Amino acid sequence: MRSARLMCLSGVLALFGASAADAAQPLKVCAAENDLPYSNQAGQGFENKLAELIGKELGRPVEYVWWTDPRYFVRDQLERGLCDVVMGVDTGDPRMLTSKPYYRSGYVFVYRKDKIASVKDWNSEALKKAGHIAFMPDTPAETMIRSIGRYNDQFHYQQSLVGFKSRRNQYVRYDPEKLVQEVASGNAEIAVLWGPQAGRYVRAADKPLALTVIPDHQQRSDGLKIPHHYSTSIGVRNGEQALLNDINRVLAKQQSKIAAVLKAEGIPLLALDGETQPTAKAVAPTAASQPAASVTKTTTKDKS
Repeated sequence: MRSARLMCLSGVLALFGASAADAAQPLKVCAAENDLPYSNQAGQGFENKLAELIGKELGRPVEYVWWTDPRYFVRDQLERGLCDVVMGVDTGDPRMLTSKPYYRSGYVFVYRKDKIASVKDWNSEALKKAGHIAFMPDTPAETMIRSIGRYNDQFHYQQSLVGFKSRRNQYVRYDPEKLVQEVASGNAEIAVLWGPQAGRYVRAADKPLALTVIPDHQQRSDGLKIPHHYSTSIGVRNGEQALLNDINRVLAKQQSKIAAVLKAEGIPLLALDGETQPTAKAVAPTAASQPAASVTKTTTKDKS
């Protein structure tokens, strides 16, 4: 008959073994297979880097579950348990549990400093005089371009920016690198993008570009205020509170490393309390970042 001491020791070892086994389970991350600057299968996106950082801190190897169409991955992958985590979602996304925000950013104007003095907000004279304005549909940019009366004359140019159409319901993707390059090359005077999409491409441009964060809650012609600043979190499946708690712990512990990744990406960062006033800054091109082909998703990154 086994002694009480041995039985207790066996129980402790069994618990330890179970914990070790749980920790060794992969952290399955839903991610786009070709959606730079966020993620791609080569691990070149800044969200790839953040996912690896979180997985390492949790002691769990990262395993990606790739998607190509952003409209369905929450329903078809996260909710069905095929993955555990979604990087870079809107804080408070009702489809999932979201972590404490790990950064806040805003929509930006991108333009050449040698051609335009400044573009501060949607009332700027440069927007009235600009020939081509590059933007993505179903975002605050489209809403405000309609409001200032520039949508119709941009329609045909806008169609030329489409980089991809899926066979399923004709999902359209726009390439943030292409929009920034339109400005650098002089094909467009101004581009309007979500800041995290623009950072690396503004830095890599072969012409000196300026990136100006648009003030929040810009007023439409009918008086409605349109948000331009958003906080970003990590999402997990509803009911996975324990995993969410672990992720919040990692975000708090690794705050400085996360900030370093975001700053290296060139993302314009705002205070998480939402009180920081956006400022304009010129960004000189560097040779440090060589952008690859990129697409953008509209479900969690483009704000409408």
